[in-house]
Amino acid sequence: MGKFIFKPTRTGFVFHLKAGNGETIAVSEVYKSEDACMNGIESVRKNAPEANLEDQTIEGFEKASSPKFEVYVDKRGEFRFRLKARNGQIIAVSESYKQKPGVLNGVESVRKNAADSPVEKIEG
Repeated sequence: MGKFIFKPTRTGFVFHLKAGNGETIAVSEVYKSEDACMNGIESVRKNAPEANLEDQTIEGFEKASSPKFEVYVDKRGEFRFRLKARNGQIIAVSESYKQKPGVLNGVESVRKNAADSPVEKIEG
């Protein structure tokens, strides 16, 4: 089973969703408060399992409604995803993957792990 880890940064709080093997599969933006960070975690828990998939790597891709995972190619030519909530805000992003199957596995891992993963706070 995966877990959410959240911790303070110099400018606020951030969370990471880790897979059962300990690998980071999604990261949040920096939130100004601990409560806002916890709300972000709850948003991922709620939205990820039901999120649509919008594959922007396909020419002429069909736009999906939010919540959705947007799969895209970054400036370095690597694959990434971002999870958008129902209101269109980005609530989690992935690290880069060299190949498309890797990013799609990352999306499925977030879907699988988000809803039931416990939250662990790491101090400073």
